[in-house]
Amino acid sequence: MFSKLQAVSIDDEEINLLIIEKLAEKVGLKVISYSDPIAAYEYVKDNEVDLIFVDYMMPKLNGVELIEKIRRHHQNIPIVMITSITGNEKLKIDAIEAGATEFLNKPLKGSEFLARITNLANLRYHQLLLKDKALLLEEEVKKATENLTKREFETLIILGNAAEYKDPETGNHVSRVAHYSRMLAMSLGMSEQDQDNIYYASPLHDVGKIGIPDSILLKPGKLTQEEWETMQTHPTIGYEMLKGSESPFLKTGAIIAKTHHEKYDGSGYPEGLKGEEIHLFGRIVAIADVFDALMTKRPYKEPWEFDKALQYVSDEKGKHFDPEVADHFVRNVAGVQKISNIFKDM
Repeated sequence: MFSKLQAVSIDDEEINLLIIEKLAEKVGLKVISYSDPIAAYEYVKDNEVDLIFVDYMMPKLNGVELIEKIRRHHQNIPIVMITSITGNEKLKIDAIEAGATEFLNKPLKGSEFLARITNLANLRYHQLLLKDKALLLEEEVKKATENLTKREFETLIILGNAAEYKDPETGNHVSRVAHYSRMLAMSLGMSEQDQDNIYYASPLHDVGKIGIPDSILLKPGKLTQEEWETMQTHPTIGYEMLKGSESPFLKTGAIIAKTHHEKYDGSGYPEGLKGEEIHLFGRIVAIADVFDALMTKRPYKEPWEFDKALQYVSDEKGKHFDPEVADHFVRNVAGVQKISNIFKDM
């Protein structure tokens, strides 16, 4: 019945170990026997066991001391104290306080031993069953959460692409920006949560372009002053679309939408923020977005070579870009190149 459970028996007399092994066999319980309590402890502390039988009178370490040591590693395993000492209530109390689950006297009575051990084995079996169900439930929740996150990211990508779909030359722009941004967040030592947030939210950086007329978005030549002023409203439009959401990704997206066109020297838009007045998310995405835009064919320009675009990031330190973030981008040139190649437009 309990063939999957593993018991350990500890007694300095071989005959007692043999008796317990034979009795345990009747309920299908597997037993590993030790006559040395130190060796038994070394095994138990490093291995998963389901039931422990402990003699009291042993050299080196008595049963109460051994139980105390075992309980430091295993809180829930049933432990049975077995002793030839009778009528000693203090010993029973000491054993229970140390962590003993049951207390039996020698010589062992077969029927009593089997009844009590069957109960304890049942207890352990249901402990493990409950643990397995808890682990299964935890795994199912984890999978469900991962699926929800994946679906939310897909939704964010679609929303991000909504601002780009009218321009056939932008291709995998939002995917590359997402990966560049997470790479930078990781390099800068940001938390895993912030790395996820910027990765999932950065595709929304230009979502405000939905509110910009096609005549301006797709114009192949230079914009007029009035057109340029209209174009500069897209960060605010994006922010207004995303603000107030309970989603951490959309909250981050709102910050990025509003700040990714700000410049470190204060010459950017829409608010002319300077230095660390610009949220770090915005300073990161500014580099990822500009670098990728330089590398991408647009209606008004041909794509730049990789080295030229990388040099631009370095040259704009302290002007367009945060110097520290720019240094991390250039320092991670191998990662930048890998992302560029993997998500290369066809």
